[in-house]
Amino acid sequence: MRESDEANLRFAQNVWRRVTQYKTPPKPSTYLSSYIPELSFLRLSVQCQSERQRDMACSATSTTAALISSNPRPRAFSPISQSLPLPNSFTGLRAPLLSRVARSVSLSRASHPRTSFVVRASSEFPLVGNTAPDFEAEAVFDQEFIKVKLSEYIGKKYVILFFYPLDFTFVCPTEITAFSDRHEEFEKLNTEILGVSIDSVFSHLAWVQTDRKSGGLGDLKYPLISDVTKSISKSYGVLIPDQGIALRGLFIIDKEGVIQHSTINNLAIGRSVDETMRTLQALQYVQENPDEVCPAGWKPGEKSMKPDPKLSKDYFAAI
Repeated sequence: MRESDEANLRFAQNVWRRVTQYKTPPKPSTYLSSYIPELSFLRLSVQCQSERQRDMACSATSTTAALISSNPRPRAFSPISQSLPLPNSFTGLRAPLLSRVARSVSLSRASHPRTSFVVRASSEFPLVGNTAPDFEAEAVFDQEFIKVKLSEYIGKKYVILFFYPLDFTFVCPTEITAFSDRHEEFEKLNTEILGVSIDSVFSHLAWVQTDRKSGGLGDLKYPLISDVTKSISKSYGVLIPDQGIALRGLFIIDKEGVIQHSTINNLAIGRSVDETMRTLQALQYVQENPDEVCPAGWKPGEKSMKPDPKLSKDYFAAI
């Protein structure tokens, strides 16, 4: 190799070292001044004395260009809308975290998911005070398979709709049988009871046919609904997605199909039939007496309250 060729090659290698010396992206002005002028100078300064010299010099320039193109360019030349990688703790965000430069440009685009989420939540939740989501599903009643449709009770009866996690478990049979044993009391209040889990009707039937002393249910006085698709549990906001079972949700639905009360217990905590009965009685009382409200712990026969700053003093004076 001739001396001039060696000089050109050394110069190209020096340029490459200067390009790759940055551990963090430099400012565009620094980056450009570091090597772009020198590459231009290199191209202009190569003087080919012969065809062989021209080929070797062009080869050196091509080698430098290939090295530069094979290495990712510093981030200063990336488009300003490029997203930064997210840490694992941010995987639940609906939109990627943008760089400071890009945020002002993409703000309106990134805000759309948040806005739609808020609108959707306000139209669906809370369930109390809104029409109960309708459903039609298979159920087991009197050891037979039947169809249950919630909307068929509208205008006729109140409904106690309660969810439980699974058949053949531990807390669940104590709740299910307790409601069954008190069914006649709810019937006198023109109220139907519906139990729901994600089990199949075949599982429900096997559990009903199992004696209570063996952890079964025995005959029940109300239907057990099968929610194998989990659509009912999801529509009532009680489904645990990663487990595929429902929390212990309970909803009191009035004759107009409106949810007037809801409670949700975690899996290990059973519910009170007495408190469900008391809440139902209080609901029916205020619906029959719309100018009155029921204070804490109210039971039928006890004094109610007038929702008025002056008239309410009669209640407070009596207690």
